[in-house]
Amino acid sequence: MRKDILENLQKEIYSRCQKETNKFGIGCYYHIVAVVKNAEILADKYGADKEIVMIAAWLHDIASITDYSLYELHHIHGAEMAYGILKAYGYENKKILLIQDCIKKHRGSVNFEKNRIEEVCVADADAISHFDNVPSLLYLAYVKKGMGIEEGVEFVKKKLVRSFQKLSPDSKKYYKNKFDKVMEVLKENTIMG
Repeated sequence: MRKDILENLQKEIYSRCQKETNKFGIGCYYHIVAVVKNAEILADKYGADKEIVMIAAWLHDIASITDYSLYELHHIHGAEMAYGILKAYGYENKKILLIQDCIKKHRGSVNFEKNRIEEVCVADADAISHFDNVPSLLYLAYVKKGMGIEEGVEFVKKKLVRSFQKLSPDSKKYYKNKFDKVMEVLKENTIMG
């Protein structure tokens, strides 16, 4: 495992997330950390190449946090940026290509066929990360979008349902309990009219 790359990527992502040019704010860093954590869990669970999965998880949103104008195609631009970053570390081409594929196919809103378990791990980790960042989603609803309490809860619940539906069948089973618990908390905190 190339711990040097992983440690440097963490620092690099944190630095980019703190910049004024990052339209998503520091909350995006916590999203990425959750993706890395869940990607590592899934790599262990599914027997995937943990190094590939974790590096791809650190880099999956690099284009979005670097330049918001790249957001719409951030999965494509991110894969291109990953190549340059990893080449600078002397990382081998064969592994870079695998990482690029994970980044290209991580978006749940773009239905890509995933040919390798590493791609599934990164995409599923990205989707499930929202369950680790409910406060950030509430912040988005209430502060950034100016929603009222009930509207904000509904916004977050719908986002979480969409995220859960994007998971692979095996990950749905694995994360079902987490999904149920978070949804129960949101249900209990909805104001009844």
